[in-house]
Amino acid sequence: MQQRLPRPVLLGYAAGSVGTGGFSTLPGLVLAYYLTDTLAVPALLATVVVVVPKAWDVLIDPLVGAHSDREAAGPAGRTRLMLWGAVTLPLGFVGMFAVPPGLGPVGAGVWVLACFVLATTSFSCFQVPYIALPADLTDDYGERTRVMAWRIATLALAILLVGAGGPALRDAAGGGHGGYLVMALGIAVLLLAGMLATVLGTRRHLSATQAGPSTSALEGYRSGLTAWREERAYRTLLSVFVLQALATGVMLAAAQYVATYTLGDQTALTLLFAALVAPALLVMPLWTRYAARRGKAGALRAASLVFAAAALGLVVLLWAPGWWVYPVVGVAGVAYAGMQLFPLAMLPDVISAAGRERGGAMSGLWTAGETTGLALGPVLVLVLLGLTGFRSSTAGEQLAQPGSATAAIALAFSLVPAVLVGLSLLVLRRYPEPASLAPATATTTTEGLP
Repeated sequence: MQQRLPRPVLLGYAAGSVGTGGFSTLPGLVLAYYLTDTLAVPALLATVVVVVPKAWDVLIDPLVGAHSDREAAGPAGRTRLMLWGAVTLPLGFVGMFAVPPGLGPVGAGVWVLACFVLATTSFSCFQVPYIALPADLTDDYGERTRVMAWRIATLALAILLVGAGGPALRDAAGGGHGGYLVMALGIAVLLLAGMLATVLGTRRHLSATQAGPSTSALEGYRSGLTAWREERAYRTLLSVFVLQALATGVMLAAAQYVATYTLGDQTALTLLFAALVAPALLVMPLWTRYAARRGKAGALRAASLVFAAAALGLVVLLWAPGWWVYPVVGVAGVAYAGMQLFPLAMLPDVISAAGRERGGAMSGLWTAGETTGLALGPVLVLVLLGLTGFRSSTAGEQLAQPGSATAAIALAFSLVPAVLVGLSLLVLRRYPEPASLAPATATTTTEGLP
């Protein structure tokens, strides 16, 4: 008989996406621009500031996953580690945008780097056990899609609120150092509220999970890598997700530069971001129904094809920037909803087939891969800008950019994401549906979000 989770549990789990989505989105959206156009950090040095904390995150994610597996059988399950991350993440996040006055570009870069490392450590402590929770909440194939549909709908709302509202709050506060600080303080409150809601809303509904033996840090890495090597479905799905995270990371990092240097209006970022994310709030139930008929893997292929086509169409920005960009980005947003939903809905199925006692290690490696993809997005944009002669500036100063740099900005927003998603489609062809799971069980639980 089907296992229906109570709506408060669904809401509690979904609320965590306010924290994970907000922190994953806003730094990727504004941090590179903040470094180069407010703190005057040179583009190649800003690359180091962005990539080092993310590299640290990749290193610790499998360790956090192994620790999460050990705690899964305790009275609080995985939520004790999540609570620590929820409480400490906002502190590091605010610190990133609270650079003391008087620091030069190098000193400011070091300050941001240190705070970013602290924030990413806290984020890992919440995110890694968070994405392993659906396999602990229910054993039902279709119900997991329902759980993830609630999460992704909330994620889309959170990304829209944080991604569009954060820069708008910055601009309303006057921009510059003060504007970024006001933005960080306001968003930090949302991050904390969302993550605490998940801890409190799910901890009493977790099913018992067999605790694995106590493992060392090295064994934590080995467990995740062993799952990657032995489980073809997991390996393929993770590779697809990393490529698509990289595509998303590149597009998000380039968006502020497109608004300022291609469309000629810094505040256009809010509209660009709304066009990308807002459609997800409308089409999420349609994607879940489509997956019920075609399967999750088939639905992911369809979403990826639409996204790649829309991104490729944005290449026209090179020659004719204008209002037309917003509906095209909106089409990409419809596809983006499916690209977010289906890999995360497929992961609990893969974890269940491989053995839930390895769920933390597998989700740790998954988070490390996602972090790598999202981190390399801004890095790739900054490298392109550095190589094409982009000129950094301080707050209130906007320098004319060479044609090579403006072309790189347009291509980073269009051609590069299209190519990356195209590559992910080639990888997705190798995905085998876990044999122990029957897609037909999803048909009665994915008709919508109730």
